[in-house]
Amino acid sequence: MEQDTIAAISTPIGEGAIAIVRLSGDDAFSIANRVFKGKDLNEVDSHTIHYGNIMDPKTDELVEEVMITVMKGPKTFTREDIIEINCHGGMVSVNRVLQLVLREGARLAEPGEFTKRAFLNGRIDLSQAEAVMDLIRAKTDRAMNVALKQMDGRLSQLIRQLRQELIETVAHVEVNIDYPEYDDVEEMTHDMLIEKASHVQKEVQKILQTAKQGKILREGIATAIIGRPNVGKSSLLNKLAHENKAIVTEIPGTTRDVIEEYVNVRGVPLRLIDTAGIRETEDIVEKIGVDRSRQALKEADLILLVLNGHEEFTKEDAELFEAAEGMDVIVLVNKTDLEQNIDMSAVKEAANGAPVVTTSLLQEQGVDELEEAIANTFFDGELESADLTYVSNVRHIQLLEQAESALDDALNGIESGMPLDLVQIDITRTWELLGEIIGDNVHESLIDQLFSQFCLGK
Repeated sequence: MEQDTIAAISTPIGEGAIAIVRLSGDDAFSIANRVFKGKDLNEVDSHTIHYGNIMDPKTDELVEEVMITVMKGPKTFTREDIIEINCHGGMVSVNRVLQLVLREGARLAEPGEFTKRAFLNGRIDLSQAEAVMDLIRAKTDRAMNVALKQMDGRLSQLIRQLRQELIETVAHVEVNIDYPEYDDVEEMTHDMLIEKASHVQKEVQKILQTAKQGKILREGIATAIIGRPNVGKSSLLNKLAHENKAIVTEIPGTTRDVIEEYVNVRGVPLRLIDTAGIRETEDIVEKIGVDRSRQALKEADLILLVLNGHEEFTKEDAELFEAAEGMDVIVLVNKTDLEQNIDMSAVKEAANGAPVVTTSLLQEQGVDELEEAIANTFFDGELESADLTYVSNVRHIQLLEQAESALDDALNGIESGMPLDLVQIDITRTWELLGEIIGDNVHESLIDQLFSQFCLGK
């Protein structure tokens, strides 16, 4: 099917050595030829790059000095003809080239449309397409490795194997329904249904067991740093971020608002939130900051509760422990370089089994122990296994949970003697749910919504 030719800037906006304008579609070569002064792009070999100038065909004015990459379909990302115009990396130059190719007949690509075409043209399935965005957004090496494995089709391959088992099972049930005169067929079908449904359910459960770790690697851990004013919360953020993101002073109440920063802790991305010190105050601005701190506390996956080891354990400290009850908490007793006046037994009693780490952020002591405690809290010290298929996408997790539930219904129906044609409904439902993960059974509106989240030019 003939599609219009799309174009977009495929590199980040701003100054740099090179910027790329990408075209994809049936007219990519003819549009590029109209503005390119150099070799005839229709005559050159595929996957080659050529020097020349971009000229305005109306005025014969020089627009840019470029290198053009020629890639003929179907051996391209979109399986269509692709042209990539490598310009000088300035805002004006790359936009002038883009405007010129749009004037010559290309259409500005929608967000994610290049990847959407790769999906629609059968080069990748939906889970692989979503992994492209995960790869772009990855904030650590481990998150990138998970996205690479999914983009390579590891999850897709496993889902297809499970769907094949289910469809073969459904076909066997159909035979039994069509030929009920064979007495032994029903017993064989009953045993086979239990075996196949149980096996697929175990495989789905195995994938779901990686969901917590995979989701953390993909999205990061929302981590709130809480504590009374001037205990070292901003110093902690600066140490973990390895730069001075937050203002640090001896004056209590310096941090008036919530400060967010992504940091990489042993391959685990933390969305670190430095909160205003939680205390009663008459200062209107500080009070707003304290309210926002309490909200951040409710939304966090991990609490880093900072105490001042130079001061006694206070009622306000105890209230912070109560506010964080039931959540993953790591306690930091800071300022160990000063005389210790805090009652450590009271701290450990309030921590109720949560890790307690002593630190002197001023002298950079205890940070390694804190990072180890964070890794152990969420990953039991082991962040990744090469043979595991990690699932990190919320959509995939929801579909897998629904598939597991449908299999549960099927197994319960078999055990209770439900007619096979009714059990078949649950098996077929599981097959459809797994198909939604890779895009075999999915509505067009969902596809549009997913790809709209991509950056322009990808």
